[in-house]
Amino acid sequence: MKPLEGIRVLEVAMYGFVPSAGAVLADWGADVVKVEHAVTGDPQRGLRRTGTFVVEGDPNPNVAHANRGKRSIGLDMSTPEGQEVLRELTRSADVFLTSFLPGARTRLKIDVADVKAVNPRIVYARGTALGPRGPESDRGGYDMTAFWCRAGTAASITPPGTDGMVPPPGPAYGDTISGTNLAGGIAAALLRRERTGEAPVVDVSLLGSGLWSLGHSIGLSLHLDRAWEGTKPGAHASPANPLTGLYRTSDGRYLSFVMLQPAKFWATVCRCLGRPDLADDPRFATAESIAEHTADAVKELRATVATRTLADWSKDLAALDGPWAPVQDTLQAAADAQVRANGYIGQAGDLELVASPVQFDVEDTTLGAAPEFAAQTEEILTGLGYDWDRILALKASGAVT
Repeated sequence: MKPLEGIRVLEVAMYGFVPSAGAVLADWGADVVKVEHAVTGDPQRGLRRTGTFVVEGDPNPNVAHANRGKRSIGLDMSTPEGQEVLRELTRSADVFLTSFLPGARTRLKIDVADVKAVNPRIVYARGTALGPRGPESDRGGYDMTAFWCRAGTAASITPPGTDGMVPPPGPAYGDTISGTNLAGGIAAALLRRERTGEAPVVDVSLLGSGLWSLGHSIGLSLHLDRAWEGTKPGAHASPANPLTGLYRTSDGRYLSFVMLQPAKFWATVCRCLGRPDLADDPRFATAESIAEHTADAVKELRATVATRTLADWSKDLAALDGPWAPVQDTLQAAADAQVRANGYIGQAGDLELVASPVQFDVEDTTLGAAPEFAAQTEEILTGLGYDWDRILALKASGAVT
């Protein structure tokens, strides 16, 4: 049994951030009903191009990533009939999940007071760009603006003198991280409700999540009054540790070493790399001498690693007990034997998708397929007790699809 089985979530949200929270809750067993615009659906359904990647036809990973495992209803919330359906759904829900801005929530009568008036025990969860307080609380945003740029990541990883900035590594990067934060907050709120009877309002923003993701760096910056600067590309990561940094292989790939105690691992690394002479070199005999001769050590290791491919070195380094990793692209990461052994990628209908990162009882997370637009409207309405005459009347009026 999944931990959230029996929990009903009503999702009134669009795009990537808040729907990804709903996807996590669905992964955990919740019944998530996704309310979509009666005509256009979630605008995310129209996303076919992300960078140079174009998806033709269905299934569409741009939709499925944040919407797997849900049921969809097409609903016009601007009509009295649509609002009545929404109230009926609210009465039986445990969670109301929304990304709508304050003005839209007021206009559609889905703000906290409206929803709590219908169901006082419901957990009301908001995902926003910039947080629920302050002069910009009514502004929208995307992960590029609020998470990546404003919270500090873009400036921190863009080398000085670069024209522009380093962009996020992929679509919905900040959305997905923030959505997981929101799902965790909802789970905590449900626990509080069960223990005390009180159902708190949950808030997570892209800005707050971006700050949290960079929290260690920001803490150092505040303490030392210095903006964080990442390592310049091509430079070794540490001036005093040759075993913390990147080494280029003969096929243009990289090994990443992160061994914070170089004296402990130096001899083993050298032997795995076929350089026992370096293990016995007096320049690298102690932590102090390694630090003093880091430039020499880096030069030697770079020359050695550059002689063979990443695949070759990965085999030879398999027995190394110090932390290291091959630098992999998205396809290599998805094919990684350790990733597959842990069920971190699962089948969601016709697609393979990344599972949300929390597992229970050391079991793979079961993923459901993403719903087609309004595919479960009739099922959801009959579950509320609506007869077919009423459902057909709602369809005729345009209140539901």
